[in-house]
Amino acid sequence: MNKHKVLMSLFIASEALFFIALILSYVYFNHGSPTSKFLDAKKTGIFTLALLLSSITLHIAGANLKKGSRKIGWLVFTIILGLVFLFGQGSEYARLLNLNITLSQNIFGSAFFTLTGFHGLHVCLGLIVLAIMGFMISSGNYKRVESTAFNSAILYWHFVDGVWLVVFSVVYLWAVL
Repeated sequence: MNKHKVLMSLFIASEALFFIALILSYVYFNHGSPTSKFLDAKKTGIFTLALLLSSITLHIAGANLKKGSRKIGWLVFTIILGLVFLFGQGSEYARLLNLNITLSQNIFGSAFFTLTGFHGLHVCLGLIVLAIMGFMISSGNYKRVESTAFNSAILYWHFVDGVWLVVFSVVYLWAVL
């Protein structure tokens, strides 16, 4: 394992610990909260599928890049799917805010918006990195040394998707059980 992969793995491990703390606090303070019935698991499930699909499209983009292809269509599709996910989360936030469920309303709102907002921030950062990589590849400035950066971005993106699977399961699916 090269040093870049080790460093990215350590970064992801530290982020995983933070997400674990957020998820555990959400579970501790909100299990059975009546406010959770206002969550739209079906609609969010559709946006979750978009995020999960983005891992597949990014994997394809990485495989094509390893073969020497400079086409960025799969990478662009990945970014679009990430944006679709963010749009979905934004629409969920807007709907909850219209129901007067806010960050400061109660502990459910605090935990929900903190957990999902922190994840959304990670999606945004991942999209920025992927867009930068796309510009580098399409402009011809992408060299073999940057493949390490692209591979790290792929690892990070898969982590963000994996975290969302846990968050979606705990926050949305658990609420409907």
